[in-house]
Amino acid sequence: MNEKRAARIEEKYSRMKYSSAKKKQIDLGRNAGRERAMASGGKPRDTKAAVIRLIKYVSKERGLIISALVCSILNTVSTLAAGYLLRPIINKFIYFDAENPDFSDRLKGLGAWLIFLAVIYGISVITQWAQQRLMLRASQKTLVRMRRELFDKLQTLPVRYFDVNSAGDIMSRFTNDTDTVGEMLNTTLIQIISGILTITGTIILMLITNPILGVITIISTPVLMLLTRIIMKKGRSAYSAQQHSLGMLNGFSEEVISGQKVVKVFNHESISIDEFTYLNDKLRSAQEQAQFRSGIMGPVTHQLCNMVYAISACVGGIMVAQGAFDIGGLTVSLNYTRQFNRPINEVATQINTVFAALAGAERVFEVFDTPPEEEDKETVKMDKIEGNIVLEHVNFGYTPDVTVLHDITLHAKPGQKIAFVGSTGAGKTTVTNLLSRFYDIQDGKITIDGVDIEKIDRGFLRSNIAMVLQDTHLFTGTVRENIRYGRLDATDEEVIEAAKTASAHSFIEQLEHGYDTVLENDGANLSQGQRQLLNIARAAISKAPILILDEATSSVDTRTEQHIEKGMDALMENRMTFVIAHRLSTVRKSNAIMVLEHGRIIERGTHAELLKLGGRYADLWRGLCEPD
Repeated sequence: MNEKRAARIEEKYSRMKYSSAKKKQIDLGRNAGRERAMASGGKPRDTKAAVIRLIKYVSKERGLIISALVCSILNTVSTLAAGYLLRPIINKFIYFDAENPDFSDRLKGLGAWLIFLAVIYGISVITQWAQQRLMLRASQKTLVRMRRELFDKLQTLPVRYFDVNSAGDIMSRFTNDTDTVGEMLNTTLIQIISGILTITGTIILMLITNPILGVITIISTPVLMLLTRIIMKKGRSAYSAQQHSLGMLNGFSEEVISGQKVVKVFNHESISIDEFTYLNDKLRSAQEQAQFRSGIMGPVTHQLCNMVYAISACVGGIMVAQGAFDIGGLTVSLNYTRQFNRPINEVATQINTVFAALAGAERVFEVFDTPPEEEDKETVKMDKIEGNIVLEHVNFGYTPDVTVLHDITLHAKPGQKIAFVGSTGAGKTTVTNLLSRFYDIQDGKITIDGVDIEKIDRGFLRSNIAMVLQDTHLFTGTVRENIRYGRLDATDEEVIEAAKTASAHSFIEQLEHGYDTVLENDGANLSQGQRQLLNIARAAISKAPILILDEATSSVDTRTEQHIEKGMDALMENRMTFVIAHRLSTVRKSNAIMVLEHGRIIERGTHAELLKLGGRYADLWRGLCEPD
């Protein structure tokens, strides 16, 4: 493959990374997110603030954490003490003594020492078990509370938050970010504390046992740490390159697999194979570098530790030969030398996990700090809503500097059907967002039954609105439960009647278990049109006086739409209905049709009036529909 084509592939697919995987596969996104966090260091923006806040957050489990820390201290002390007890055992019972050559005499009392040593090791085992159980319980209780509070918080956030933050990013806060916090609390935190205690205790005991050997080991530590840091830095860059190549290959594979029909119809198979081969080879090369650089750390540090061990053994052996040191002390010193670098490596390798956890906690706290939907002030109590809606000179923009709606004025009465048509992005859906108070207007006024919409309780307002959106969404559960979601107290008979209204009853009856068929994965076992029919049935079962249909029949064919039309007429009877549609055949019977362009109502009237006017609506009708 020539360099020019390779560069084109690089530019094309390097932008894809994991975006698709994160949206469609939460588990893959979670793992990839953790790997990227580790590869980049995963550092929070403000480490000090993140640490302080996380400590405050986990302080509710301080009883468990303090108990775990006590167990960790006892475990460290008992482990170090058990190692030091080898000195008197070797010197008194095992090492040959010319003054007392009888080995059997020297073995007297060894049993008691061994029992004492076994007790010490038993304490170490018990405290380590207790420490792990306590931290596991503390971390899981913290995670349960964090996820619950995170979910509760999301229910209070305005729709604007979900519009500007992708579902994949929000889900990663539930999975990747909380999991890294749990991992740190469960294992990393105790490992770091235990490692620091072990390092401190080992240094003290090494200096007590033999200052010279202790200094040799301590001096070698900075050299070992520096080398480890250099290797980790190189390994991190290689790992980052590997993740980048993996992201390109994943993005390319998903794109080609999902677009197989297009690939085949244009005979692009050979080109796709060439591009895949290039990306696959690039990933192989990156993985070799990453695995080599990350894998070399163990052997290098291990051999350095062996060198320090050998030097200490030689120096200690000379001292023993000269009578300046006892053999038991040498054994203990060499044992400490062998173990000394283990906790250092453990602490060093866990630092990245700590930073990743702090970064994850910071992202979770960002959600906690997001202002909730503003509470309603001075609300007017209403017994019911009739559906008399007035918009007066409404102006609105999703951002202060960009106005989306300009001077929108209209009056909708109960039982009327008001339609909005126009080009994509004209502002049709924005009007319904304002009626549902997903957003509040910046200028003008909206009233419902004479009451300013901002003085109507949001919960009460939304309970009086039924909505069918273009994007269908079904929950995990039976067909019956999904329809009943529109009104939880609906009877089975009302569910069936709503399904008949939406022309969904016939296909539901043909399902394996009828209304008790379990839907999963957003109704993946149904067609797009069938899912939309269930959404319409959900709205039909609601007794809400205001109905919003946002491209409600866009996913059904023309024949099914004709079957639905009668049911929709019954559904809209005595309700104030707003219809957004590109398929103009669905709005012909509307009491009034509003034509929007660039956020302004440029035409209004009935179907016949607008056709007679010969303006924008007439152009749309001639272009999209056959006249009667």
